[in-house]
Amino acid sequence: MRFLLIAFLLIAGIARAQEPAVFQSTRAAQDHELNADPDSAFWKNAPQITMDKVITGEPDTEVKEMVRSRWTKDKLYFLFIGPYDVLDLQPNPDTVNETYKLWFHDVFEMDLGANFDNINLYGEFQMSPQGEFADLGIDATKAKPGWNDERLWSSGMKVKARIDAEKKIWYGEMSVPIVALDKRPAKAGNLFRVNFYRLHTMPNESKRHFIAWQPTGVWNPHKPEKFGTLKLVDPDHKE
Repeated sequence: MRFLLIAFLLIAGIARAQEPAVFQSTRAAQDHELNADPDSAFWKNAPQITMDKVITGEPDTEVKEMVRSRWTKDKLYFLFIGPYDVLDLQPNPDTVNETYKLWFHDVFEMDLGANFDNINLYGEFQMSPQGEFADLGIDATKAKPGWNDERLWSSGMKVKARIDAEKKIWYGEMSVPIVALDKRPAKAGNLFRVNFYRLHTMPNESKRHFIAWQPTGVWNPHKPEKFGTLKLVDPDHKE
């Protein structure tokens, strides 16, 4: 009997360890103008996660990133907080049109999808400290996701970036129309599959940080089986 109890506890522990991490996004009463300000009324008390691991799983003692999230009936909002020593920025940034291959420079990335029947289908969203942006419709079963025609997809995303040179932190806010990913009406309890990344390339490319909220175990973000869960919550109402 004792052996059976120990075996049961071990199996239960393994099952819990394999459950995806959950990031809660709290409801906002209405949409707002992007401000990239963590101290604003919209963002001040929003839930926050910390990213402090290399995408392969090891701790990164030099870089620690934060992400917050909120939602409305029409949009998902994300605030990225990225400390830095030196920023690797593109010259002549284009903040009007999508910038392809934005990931070669300093950038936050997010993979987000609502297709639980086929988890390989999701959107990839990127933004830079200068307000450049990119969105791609990803099929993770294809060779080299992101290097094909994925950039032809458009979600209607918006971004706002701000660099605080005194504190050496850059802030990036992103809004994504829910309809671009999910046919369901937005409501508390809805789940999305999500992962977040920060790429921070030193100008001489001697060292590149590749941070992930949920490490994929390899130098490749397109491993949807490793993603965590974004859960829409409304503190003022029961689900």
